Amino acid sequence: MSSKSELKSGREEHAPHIVDEPPVQTDSTMVPESLATGITYLKAQLPRLSAGPGVYRMIDRRGRPLYVGKARNLQRRVTSYTTPAKLSERLRRMVAETTLLEIVETHTEVEALLLESNLIKRLQPRYNILFRDDKSFPFIRIGEKDRSAGEHRPSRWPRITKYRGNRSAPGRYFGPFASAGAVNRTLNALERAFLLRSCSDSMFASRTRPCLLFQIKRCSAPCVGRITEEDYDALVKQADDFLSGRSATIQRDLARDMEAAADALDFETAAYLRDRIQALAHVQARQDINLPTLDDADVIAAWREGEHTCLQVFFFRAGRNYGNWAYFPRHDRMVETASIISAFIGQFYDNKTPPGLVLISDPVGDADLLSDALSTKAGRRVVLSVPKRGDKRNLMDQARNNARAALTRRLSEDASQRAFLEGVATAFGMDTPPQRIEVYDNSHVSGTNAVGGMIVAGPEGLMKQAYRMFNIKSTDLTPGDDYAMMREVLTRRFSRAIKEDPERRQGTWPDLVLVDGGRGQLRKALDVMAELGIDDVMVVGVSKGPDRNAGLEAFHTPDGRSFSLHPDDAILYFLQRLRDEAHRFAIGAHRARRTKIQTRSSLDGIPGVGARRKRALLNHFGSVRNIERAGLTDLENVNGVSRKVARAIFDWYHTDP
Repeated sequence: MSSKSELKSGREEHAPHIVDEPPVQTDSTMVPESLATGITYLKAQLPRLSAGPGVYRMIDRRGRPLYVGKARNLQRRVTSYTTPAKLSERLRRMVAETTLLEIVETHTEVEALLLESNLIKRLQPRYNILFRDDKSFPFIRIGEKDRSAGEHRPSRWPRITKYRGNRSAPGRYFGPFASAGAVNRTLNALERAFLLRSCSDSMFASRTRPCLLFQIKRCSAPCVGRITEEDYDALVKQADDFLSGRSATIQRDLARDMEAAADALDFETAAYLRDRIQALAHVQARQDINLPTLDDADVIAAWREGEHTCLQVFFFRAGRNYGNWAYFPRHDRMVETASIISAFIGQFYDNKTPPGLVLISDPVGDADLLSDALSTKAGRRVVLSVPKRGDKRNLMDQARNNARAALTRRLSEDASQRAFLEGVATAFGMDTPPQRIEVYDNSHVSGTNAVGGMIVAGPEGLMKQAYRMFNIKSTDLTPGDDYAMMREVLTRRFSRAIKEDPERRQGTWPDLVLVDGGRGQLRKALDVMAELGIDDVMVVGVSKGPDRNAGLEAFHTPDGRSFSLHPDDAILYFLQRLRDEAHRFAIGAHRARRTKIQTRSSLDGIPGVGARRKRALLNHFGSVRNIERAGLTDLENVNGVSRKVARAIFDWYHTDP
């Protein structure tokens, strides 16, 4: 972005040194020939450089970008690289590797700044500050009502959903939210407060009776006519007003209606309104940091420890905190914190629309230029400010504390486990590394004693206290139907999660679900998620390779991709270990259940037959089969068995159920 944004890459490569020739003297400073060659090349380019603004790119002999920078005066900026005495060791290495200089002239320095940020994100030059910012933040979308549609058409009943992407679909958008967790918590509370549908249009059109969300009071069931169109439109407007910052009016109106219902002794309606008020209050209570007077703003706070920095970004919209996100840039130890913030702002907002106010923790030298660039991108005035006192300063202090805590956690994490989770995110196209992975497998013998197993892994490895076993309870399954078994397991698991932790605050919701099986098993899993209204949990099917050979597994994702990883890929080994652990756990659960069943006998359910009489019967007849075939008189002759008990045993085996 500027000279302040020049940083080293993660590799410490020294410039090559020619040992059979003496160093070349340039500008009264003894330098290696490779550096002198780079300086000589740059000097030769100076006559063709203008004194106007633009962007320059330094490229090595292999055509790889080394550095992208912007300048108000291109000729003066490039000239600064030709005086070795003023260059740091890192910049000396960069100049020594430079064999090509590419120039793009711009009309203004603001244009140069915007182009520089775009090129840095696209080319990833190793001497720039680099942020991994391929994440798109989610929004809440309320669909647009289509009044021309039929009464029972889904488009006539707007849905409220989480939304990612370019926001091309018609409707109202609110956000961005910093994470899926933040938007999910808000959506869950909004569903309870306004009872708007979140199901897909196809699910809406196919319903013949209310779904689970209606039963737990998170939907008004417009799909089956449980609410009038006028009342539903009123709920949509209230949700829009609440997300737009007009919450006080809505809560006041609901409180008035609740009191009126109570006065009329309509306690059921009063309780319904009370629950809605509590849901709205819960949305506001979830704001760990809130400042009602802030309106729309982003807060960017930095915490630095040596060569490690955390930049914490908080999103405030309509006075509410929509969550925060942590970034960990790669930079040189000698680079100033202000330079890191400056480079971050340019790259972060390259693909995002900035709000009207951006608060930063440290002053930056090019604040006016950054403000002009952000204003150009947003199409309105954007203010860049460092709060000095008052509520905004207190807010910044809290954001810095969050940055410090996030950096401490990152430095204390196990590096190898973090690398595995990051690799999994890359392999499956996830925005962020998963913090909780759940792996499911079934085990049975010809459909008997069927069980499903769930194992869990996270940043600290296997989480064995979270393992779960599911005894297959359905009685109408075809023996050995793995699809139906997986459907039952996932339905029970996530139905319970919706009821026990709807706001996902307890850390029991997975970011990634792996199911043992191919595309068919994946489709069944996705069907379950769709029926339960869950659309933000990544589900991947893992099928074994030809002849069930390890290393040839195929992975199937919801977007239709099927691919395999290289047999020597460490991420493949990691996923294999998770799959094998799920298989081991499921088999162990199946064997335990089978052993327990085998130790039982048909005598266990007979009233009046305890351990002593069971032993006496077995000693007398030798086996359960002989007891089943025995007549009433024979049973009465067993020591310790009365006539009444003998009749109970005989009837147990000879009376039709």
